[in-house]
Amino acid sequence: MKILFAGGGTGGHFYPIVAVAEALNEIAAKEGVGNLELYYMSDDPYDTELLTNTRLTYLNTVAGKQRTYFSIWNFLDPFKTLYGCFLAVVRLAVLYPDVVFGKGGYASFPALFAARLLRIPVVIHESDIVPGKVNRWIGSYATKVALSYPEAKRYFTHQDRIALTGQPIRKALLEMPEGDPLTLLSLEPNLPTILVIGGSQGAEKINENLIDIIARLVERYQVIHQTGEKNFDWIKKRAEGALAKSIQGNRYHPYPYLDSKQLHLAAKAANLVISRAGSSIFEIAVWGKPSALIPLAIAHDDHQRENAYSYARTGAATVIEEQNLKPELFLSIVSSIMESREKQESMAVGAKSFAKTDAAEKIARAVLAIALKHD
Repeated sequence: MKILFAGGGTGGHFYPIVAVAEALNEIAAKEGVGNLELYYMSDDPYDTELLTNTRLTYLNTVAGKQRTYFSIWNFLDPFKTLYGCFLAVVRLAVLYPDVVFGKGGYASFPALFAARLLRIPVVIHESDIVPGKVNRWIGSYATKVALSYPEAKRYFTHQDRIALTGQPIRKALLEMPEGDPLTLLSLEPNLPTILVIGGSQGAEKINENLIDIIARLVERYQVIHQTGEKNFDWIKKRAEGALAKSIQGNRYHPYPYLDSKQLHLAAKAANLVISRAGSSIFEIAVWGKPSALIPLAIAHDDHQRENAYSYARTGAATVIEEQNLKPELFLSIVSSIMESREKQESMAVGAKSFAKTDAAEKIARAVLAIALKHD
């Protein structure tokens, strides 16, 4: 039995694929499903070690992006995508998987195009309220459409094929690691903690506004800050300047990137999480933590803003529009949450009501059922 995954471009597409692959491997082992072969087709492997650990064989393809800003590549990338579709058709014709699972994004298009041309069953998952163009296009053909938000239903024609599953999340993020976060992350006991994450690449506007108020934050709290690898050096330098006169400067803990264990330990310690409003929402919900969400203003179809407000309606989060993100407002909102135990408890209840921890298994079982039927 062969199952092909298509997606990539960002961690928001890659990691849910890994989560479903993990669930497939687990189900196959428990239920004696033999000869399970898993493949991952994208323009970049993203994390080769994780692919190997999940027993996913990487197949390279070519895909062009569609940018929201002017670039000469906007004129050249359609030819790249065309070539990628040709390669994908050849590779899928030879491999001929029993089902293709698409996560959306530009990198999934060649494989999904080839699957439709070759009449291979397709299952897709959409993480956002406003689906991306690739998922909207393949949605009318897909055998099953899994959604994270109920509001996304209106974008798909065949309502009988839709399942509200939530977001597939890797087991490493569902299982709380052993160890004391205070010791392992060098945190002070009995001091409220703020965790700031901007995605694996960070978020410059969040970073800048955080540093503008960091001296005042560390007077009352400790801050764990994932800056993004590209931003780490200059943020660290700016923070050193901002904290030069502060006797509590050691309460600021910057990291270029938090691996899954570090991130989990940081979440375990945190009283508040500050984040963008992409797939990180689902991890925050699983952690059951209050959050302040700052949607990326240039996200395709403004999907982060839609995601953030949908999540906030559960009472789990406060939304700060990026154009309104100024140091004083930022400090005021953070303080209003951190200083109210009642508000924190209410937001935690909202987060837990949103969390769905079995999404990867549900999707894996649907993919497996279709593959067995097609086999």
